[in-house]
Amino acid sequence: MRARISGGLSAAGVTPARAALSALGLALGMVAMLDFATRPPPMPDYAQVRAAWQPSEAWLYDRHGVLIDSARVNFASRRLGWTALADVAVPVREVIVGAEDKRFFAHGGVDWLAMAGAVRDRIAGEAGRGASTLTMQLAAYLAPELSAPGARGWRDKLRQMRAAWSIEQRWTKDQILEAYLNRAGFRGEAQGVGAAALALFGKTPDTLARDDALLLAALLPDPQASAPTLARRACAYARRADCRGLEAGAWAMLGPQRSLALDPGLAPHLATRLLTKPGARITTTLDARVQRLATMALARQLQGLGAGRARDGAVIVVDNASGEVRGYVGGVGGASTAREVDGAAAYRQAGSTLKPFLYAQAIERGYLTPASILDDSPVQLDTATGLYVPQNYDRDFKGPVSARTALAGSLNVPAVRTLLLVGVEPFRDQLWDTGYRGLTEDGQYYGFSLALGSAEVTLLEQVAAYRSLARGGRWSPLRLTTDAPVAPDRVVTSPQAAWLIGDMLADSNARAVTFGLDSALSLPFWAAVKTGTSKGLRDNWCIGFSRRYTVGVWVGNLEGDPMRAVSGTSGAAPVWRDVMRALDQGDASPPPPPAGIERQAIAFSDGIEQPRHDYFLTGTGQARFVAAPAAARRARITNPVSGSVYALDPDIPVARQRLSIGVSGQAAAHRLWLDQRNLGAADGGSLVLAGPGRHLIRLVDLSGRVVDQVAFTVR
Repeated sequence: MRARISGGLSAAGVTPARAALSALGLALGMVAMLDFATRPPPMPDYAQVRAAWQPSEAWLYDRHGVLIDSARVNFASRRLGWTALADVAVPVREVIVGAEDKRFFAHGGVDWLAMAGAVRDRIAGEAGRGASTLTMQLAAYLAPELSAPGARGWRDKLRQMRAAWSIEQRWTKDQILEAYLNRAGFRGEAQGVGAAALALFGKTPDTLARDDALLLAALLPDPQASAPTLARRACAYARRADCRGLEAGAWAMLGPQRSLALDPGLAPHLATRLLTKPGARITTTLDARVQRLATMALARQLQGLGAGRARDGAVIVVDNASGEVRGYVGGVGGASTAREVDGAAAYRQAGSTLKPFLYAQAIERGYLTPASILDDSPVQLDTATGLYVPQNYDRDFKGPVSARTALAGSLNVPAVRTLLLVGVEPFRDQLWDTGYRGLTEDGQYYGFSLALGSAEVTLLEQVAAYRSLARGGRWSPLRLTTDAPVAPDRVVTSPQAAWLIGDMLADSNARAVTFGLDSALSLPFWAAVKTGTSKGLRDNWCIGFSRRYTVGVWVGNLEGDPMRAVSGTSGAAPVWRDVMRALDQGDASPPPPPAGIERQAIAFSDGIEQPRHDYFLTGTGQARFVAAPAAARRARITNPVSGSVYALDPDIPVARQRLSIGVSGQAAAHRLWLDQRNLGAADGGSLVLAGPGRHLIRLVDLSGRVVDQVAFTVR
């Protein structure tokens, strides 16, 4: 009995119930395995996709929210800002849906009819179109592993289908279409309908026509297709008999890329400086109107000068009260050979533009008043590297002049004499405190040439420093963006000294000795202004301020080669004048003097300057100014200047090529010697004939002591 039962079980195997359970378990296991194998990555919500969108661009706005510039920051792909579906032309939506997924609004993520047609075509060996819906394609964009190279099998297709179902359950159809249009790659680096419309048609998405839409749809199956192929595909979508228009459009679309100016490109150098993160939208303190007029004024001047004279320039406009930059022009391109360089932030030699701060320091310390007399005559200063012999711009000397005339007329020798009063090191420290951070060396490094602007500065530093004079000696950093912190003021000059310097720089009569009464520096309203030209004519500056604005202009060549026939009043000054006159000045009257300033009638002896009223620190005024008499000045040789080199002209008789020797000061009873030859009395107006070679002129007093000597060479 036991044997039969055992044998029966062995022969029959498992019971039907167990077999069914096993089959069910196996089926469930296979379903679980299939579910696991085809499970798609999690799909984000529409809001997450929209929030994660990262444009390749960044945008710059003016203080009123007007777009003034943009910059490409991410170069992996070209993406513009997210384009809302309402901002896409209706023909684009209709054509792309019709070409890619005509039952898009009817299915739930998978078009079973299209899927069946694709299977039928494959069985028949025909090259049919794919069956991926817009939702399935969007799923592949959101999860790139779904469309990785080689991902063409049934498993990958099932994963895309499941991902599409997941999207359809949580997204609206409009959201799906909008995201698809933003994520689709059309050609090259253009991703999204916004970038494609810009790069391929030079349009915005809302202005695309039906033919544009047909060509865009033709790109989607094969973005690198040729123009004839695209035209044939677009023509098939349109069902037209005559496709010549589409063919011409395809060739034009794939020709040289158009560049639609979605922004006016008003501040490219500032955009490069501030736009460093993709998608950034930065609101600056600039005013688009001021930016335009400053750009136009500079471009007009450079065009007038011509590339052979000057190629580059920069303009900064600042609101005095707030320190906000209203205009920032780093260059205008044109004939520039360094148009990417920001001229407003480049370090260049300052020229005479540092003199106002030197005179302010001397006035503040009580060394000078605006009416103090300074000697504008040749001077030689011993330095570690030899004699320093400053010259005026016009190579002329004016003799005794007031400090007011010396500053307004930009005379060099009086500035050097003022530096001797103040000291090189204190002046260097004063400039550092006034924001000139390019002065990284001590005063000894710059020497006496610091009075004439041998240091390197930027236009931004210049405008910030002059703004401090306009604000009574209070300095603070300039602000370029509306969210920049407002730094507290730092007093760098006394209010009285700052006001006096402004009054001196605004004095057109004092300026006339060098610039005349009718120059580009003369305005119909109150404005203080200073020009400067660096050594070798490499830099030309004009910086000045009214009660409301400070405007700085630089003109030169960024590559460092000298300009030709460009001076302070012919280079930067016309731009400064045009910008100043175009600005809304508000109260254009002179600023009232602060407490501690007194006004007094003055006169000068020997007709040095005309009688006038002048201003002084309280307690320092006087009615009459007298130059030191010759008897009180040390005798010295004024001509020739030591180190001079003269060349004999073979076409002129030698006897007519005599050298005049000039002597100043109390020279009575002094004698002149040329090498070992006694020339006689020093006040006799000697004319000497010197042959080729090196010569030494000595000024000797009655005791035989050498009072002064100069060396020169004749060739």
